[in-house]
Amino acid sequence: MTTPGSGRLSRRLSTTQATVIGLGSMIGAGVFTAFAPAAAAAGSGLLVGLAIAAVVAVCNALSSAQLAAQYPEAGGTYLYGRERLGEWWGFAAGWMFVVGKTASCAAMALTIGTYVAGATWGPVVAVAAVVAVVTVNCLGVTRTATATAIIVTAVVAVLVVVVAVGAIGGDPHAENLDLGRAGSSVHGVLQAAGLLFFAFAGYARIATLAEEVRDPRRAIPRAIVGALSGALVVYAAVGVTAVAVLGADRLADTATPLVAVVSASGADVIAPLVRVAAAVAALGALLALVAGIGRTGLAMARTGDLPRPLAAVHPRFSVPHRMEITVGVIVAVAVLTVDLRGAIGFSSFGVLLYYLVANLSAMTQSGADRRYPRAVHVVGAIGCVVLAASLPVASVVAGVVVAAVGGLYRLTVTRGSGRRRTSPRSG
Repeated sequence: MTTPGSGRLSRRLSTTQATVIGLGSMIGAGVFTAFAPAAAAAGSGLLVGLAIAAVVAVCNALSSAQLAAQYPEAGGTYLYGRERLGEWWGFAAGWMFVVGKTASCAAMALTIGTYVAGATWGPVVAVAAVVAVVTVNCLGVTRTATATAIIVTAVVAVLVVVVAVGAIGGDPHAENLDLGRAGSSVHGVLQAAGLLFFAFAGYARIATLAEEVRDPRRAIPRAIVGALSGALVVYAAVGVTAVAVLGADRLADTATPLVAVVSASGADVIAPLVRVAAAVAALGALLALVAGIGRTGLAMARTGDLPRPLAAVHPRFSVPHRMEITVGVIVAVAVLTVDLRGAIGFSSFGVLLYYLVANLSAMTQSGADRRYPRAVHVVGAIGCVVLAASLPVASVVAGVVVAAVGGLYRLTVTRGSGRRRTSPRSG
């Protein structure tokens, strides 16, 4: 274990704890909200979109697992891109991850506020949630894992109830699942896949925590595959139930699809429980998101791609406290000042670019470091490009602009500073 005060993170997480953090990142607000816009884009073809998103997610997960086994340190694809492709590739991945996921944090916080307190007091509750999450993360990553385990258990239990109630009392119709009646275009199905991929992307948090996992070469691949497998089962069950009970049109018209499922099943009494579970799920995802951004930001600050003071690690709790507090402040300001209804598309664009770099990096591995066929990484890279291009135009334009701003920032810092750039592996 790393000595406190050494500037490195301590390896405190077990494989199970890392898996739970990944599950907490994926089984968040997305499972309660993502199916409605996906149905609007693709009708019952959203189930095809779900399958496409799952294939791309699996390829990305295997690429991330293969890379994390070789580079078991904080930073995720930011580190992999630098080591395998060059500094600029790593920066592109890290920048899009930090910016995109910070926007996602704000969206999660606003989801909590809306479900708990409505539009008037929602932003205040959202800020309180951000403060609570940053505090928990700053007290240590094992506390993060424990809190996430409690949240995941509660949310999965509620989702099991929703699926059971829908199957038994919701009068599900098989014809609602008939893909021949989807009435959607190829572009609509791909856009649905892009929206649903956003909900799967939490396994990135496991890779960013690699410096804190015991026996990372064995644990990280297992945790990534385990977390993704669990999320796939949950999403498939919920998606099929929602479409079968509500039909694509009704599903597309509701902002709270799982509440609609229990209401259609005559179980309005449990609707408040579903609302609470949605808020709790968003809280769990926010908890894991802040932890993941903190570790990627730590790696970027170590190399000078972000201000170096953000690389500080707390001497007692062994967490990147300055980075996490900074993220918390930015998110708190965002939820009070910015309408983030379009943030999901923007964040999806950033996440897909992040995984594009991961797949390209994995293609360069060879020998004992190669665990999976190169075709896996090729399919993942192509999938990332196709899904990113299929997102709403506004999201794509915003993503390109932010990527360009990040590139100009790094170019300015690099040219204006004579300091030697360091590797994130050197600390």
